[in-house]
Amino acid sequence: MTGLAGSDSTQTLLLLAIFALASLLHGISGLGVTLVTTTALASMYPLPHAIVLVIFPSILLNVMTWLAGGGRTIWQNFTYYGRRYWLLALTSLLGSVLGAKLLLWIDSAYILLVLAAIIGFYVMSSLLGKQIRLPDTKPVLVIVGFSAGVVGGATNAMSTILMMYLLSASDDKNTIAKVGNMCYFLGKVAQIIVLREPIMALSHGEWQLIALLSVLSIVTLLIGIRLRRYLPQARFRQLILLILTVLGIRVGWQGIAAILS
Repeated sequence: MTGLAGSDSTQTLLLLAIFALASLLHGISGLGVTLVTTTALASMYPLPHAIVLVIFPSILLNVMTWLAGGGRTIWQNFTYYGRRYWLLALTSLLGSVLGAKLLLWIDSAYILLVLAAIIGFYVMSSLLGKQIRLPDTKPVLVIVGFSAGVVGGATNAMSTILMMYLLSASDDKNTIAKVGNMCYFLGKVAQIIVLREPIMALSHGEWQLIALLSVLSIVTLLIGIRLRRYLPQARFRQLILLILTVLGIRVGWQGIAAILS
């Protein structure tokens, strides 16, 4: 795994800028932090390493989302929604294990192409303002849960698939957010288990950088949430979609170039 301990200050500042901008925009618009950071880092590092760098900041932001609203603790949220959506959580967890293993089994070039395709789908559906809703049936739940887990484990883009089912399963925004974050959290746990060797191989300097990125992400997210009431969210959503489009084209080209080389 590529080390960061010896990277120059310019690269470190670039990482800090990526996480700060993505978290700030997420706080303002509610979109993009994990997908933007993962895609940006995938153009700088091998995809498994990019995933490892994003895991822990994502978990902290995930926990913050769980604590926001509802008046319940993390465990109460988990048990309350887990009783109702346990099958979706289980299938997404199993899919996430397989997805994370694909990072170790398959040439990252092919996964980059999948990531680029998912970003393309995400951007187009967002621009068209169309939210695809799938039937609220058990077979669909199992297929979507497992598929979302595989995609999430390999690319950190679980939400693009998971939301298609959750939008049909509930009209309550709080339920959709809580169940979605429960599945995202389990996906991160699966990544930590499967990628434990590369995680344990991180140097002291890399852990310091991850800690700094985590703190910075939380601070800028909170600033973005504060700014949300004063700034037009639609404009910042458009900005995120533009950033994702550029990043998606870049990682897609990387994947094609790697396959052809």
